[in-house]
This record gives sequence, structure tokens and C-alpha cells, in this order.
Amino acid sequence: MRHRLLLALLALLTLLLLLAGWLALASRDDAGPPARTGAFSAEQQRSRGAYLALAADCMACHTARGGAPYAGGRLLATPFGAMHTPNITPDREHGIGNWSADDFWRALHHGVSKDGRLLYPAFPYTNYTRMPREDSDALYAYLQSLAPASASNLPHQLRFPYNQQLLLAGWRALYFRPGVYRADASKSVEWNRGAYLVQGPAHCSACHSPRNWLGASEGETLAGALLPMQGWYAPSLTAAHEAGLQHWPQQQIVQLLKTGVNAPAHASVSGPMAEVVSRSLQHLDETDLHAMAQYLQSLPVSSKAAPPTGDTSVVLPAFLAAGEKLYRQHCADCHGSTGQGQAPAYPALAGNRALTMEQTVNPIRMVLNGGFAPATGGNPRPYSMPPFGPVLSDVEVAQVLTYVRTSWGNQASPVSASDVNQYRSIPLD
Repeated sequence: MRHRLLLALLALLTLLLLLAGWLALASRDDAGPPARTGAFSAEQQRSRGAYLALAADCMACHTARGGAPYAGGRLLATPFGAMHTPNITPDREHGIGNWSADDFWRALHHGVSKDGRLLYPAFPYTNYTRMPREDSDALYAYLQSLAPASASNLPHQLRFPYNQQLLLAGWRALYFRPGVYRADASKSVEWNRGAYLVQGPAHCSACHSPRNWLGASEGETLAGALLPMQGWYAPSLTAAHEAGLQHWPQQQIVQLLKTGVNAPAHASVSGPMAEVVSRSLQHLDETDLHAMAQYLQSLPVSSKAAPPTGDTSVVLPAFLAAGEKLYRQHCADCHGSTGQGQAPAYPALAGNRALTMEQTVNPIRMVLNGGFAPATGGNPRPYSMPPFGPVLSDVEVAQVLTYVRTSWGNQASPVSASDVNQYRSIPLD
């Protein structure tokens, strides 16, 4: 009886979403995009577009490993099925060579393809809609200047009913409103520039804001979110006990975004953020990075409660002793006998917020798969941490992480072998 009721509720929800989708399609504004604006020369427009492509990190998603730049084919795993990114080179058969600037604007601003198909929000048009028409045209001009790549687009592999356009239209009716960024007159020019970059091209909320069960982002909260199919946690940028930046000197934020490391704060990016720094942020002007830092520091401090202090009384002394032995054998040479680290090469573990967050997935992944800072212009030969997954069991990884999370003033909760096992088999890409 309960099973039938759940099926009935699911069917009702699907019908409601389909109805909302039908209404959204029926009422869609097809008046067309606004007229093109701006007084840039063709070369200036392409240069501006190239910069925006870096700010938006377009190449990262639209380039398969070993493939031609922007030719698509990268697999994006989602809770709703697998998606393949499309070819956005000016190839006329497989890419966007037969798209007009109006077509491109409609995709960026409205999330609608040239043929009228609704685009899935794995393409972050929910952020890109904030980009003004002149930025859309500049990005279009740059992409049209690239060498065409004759790479066929692969079909998505979404499960039913997520592969239905009407259902997607219903999702959009609930969660998407197109709209260009509007400057806040009460704020400075620099603050507005930073807000535009964070909310729009850089689409920070795509990773750092939580999503609901239908995959819709909770706005620009930047409150932290687990990246479910990637097995990483994008920490809160507003919570002091995670990655809140409110008390950092602004130049240290810029250094971290520009180089991937921050020696004074013993900070280093890894995982998906390392790719963002490598392919995108390191190429931005420092004035833009300062603007982003100013905006991020102005956000209200999160009311998200700090995780409860770990209770080491529930951990067997032998478990902690084994962790200490493993630490001295594998970790102390770099991170120090008391977790003090060696700046700038090896971050301190004592007082390290990335290590003591309630979410343990990031330190687990780094012990299993290694920690690799990006190679950047400001840090061309980064120090990295080797993977210990091949030599440590799930229990041993749990032991060493529990030890470092409860030593030298750290007071985080223990890690279990089942926690480790949950992430051992997740692929790196």
C-alpha cells in the first residue's frame, strides 16, 4: 500500500512538473535578444572574449582529455545520468559555426539552443545569464575565431524522466529566471565588478552553493556543498570554520586564487579547485581578483554552526596509537612532528580548517589519491603529496586521519574505515 502511494505521489509530481513545463514553453518570450551594443573593434572584441572564456573556464568543460580545445566530449557525471559537453568550435557541422551572435546570446542568457531545445543546467546558464549582451558577443567573436574541430557531439545518457524536455521546462519554471547583472548603486565599482565575476562568468555558486534534490542551486549562498559524483566537498566561503575569507588580508586571497598556494596562511588548493585555478583564475588580472576578494569578504558571515568537538573517548587508544605510528612513518618528514608544516612547500596540519571540517571527504581523497596543487605562473613547480591509497588499507587511512584530526589542538570527529571505503573507488576525473 505504501509503495503504491509513493508511486502515485511521484506520478503526481511528474505531472505537475510537466504542466509547469508546458506553461513555461507556451509563455516563453520569443521576441528575440536585444540589439548588439558596444564600440569595440573586432580585435578588441576577440581579446575581450578570450579573457571572458578564461574567466568562465570554458575550456575545462568543453575539452576532453587529449582532445582538441573546445571540441567537447568531456563526460560530466550527474545524479541524473551522464552528460557529454558539446563542440563549441566554429565547425559548421558539429560545432557552432552556423550559429549567429543572437543564437549564442539565447543560449547564454536563456539556456535555449539554436534549434530551440532547452539546455540542461550542467551548462551553467543560470549564472551566465548575468552576462550582458556585449560580453556575450565578445565571447561569441572569440569562439568563432578558433580553428574548427570536426568532432561529433555525443548524446547524453540521462535517465527517464530527466531526459524529457517538458520536465526540464518545468524545472526552469520553478528555478530559473534570466536576468543580466544589475549593479548595486550603494556599492563601489570594484565591489560590483567582483560580484559580477563571482555570480556570473566564474559561476562560483555552481560548486560552492548547496543544491536541492532536483539539482537546483540555492542561489548565491556559497554555503558549501558536496559534489556528489566527483567525491569532493566545496567548502563554505562564508563560514569561519570552513573556508570563510572575512578575516584574511585581501592580498592573501588574491595570492591563493592566482597561484594556488598561500604561504602565510599555509593554504593550498587541490581537487577540482586546482583545475579552476590552473585553467581560469591564474589568468585573470589582479585588479579583477582583488574585486572578487572584496566581494567575497563582504558577504555576511554564515550562521552555520561549527561541527561539534570530536569525542576521542570513543576511540580506542590502540587506534590512535596506530595512527600516530603511521603519521610518523609517512607524514612527519613533510608536515612536521607536531603538524607545523614547512611553508611554503608543505601546509601545516595543526589548526588546518580543510582538515578539521565536518565533511571528511577532502582529506580522505587526498590521502588516498594524493594532493596536487596546480602548476601556475606564480608557483610553476608545486610540491605535491603522493597517493597512499595503494599502500594503506581503509582502516589505516582512518587511523592516521583520526590522529591528525585530534592532535595539536585539532578537535574534529574521528574517521571510520567505512568513511574511507566510500570514496576509495571514486574515479579521479
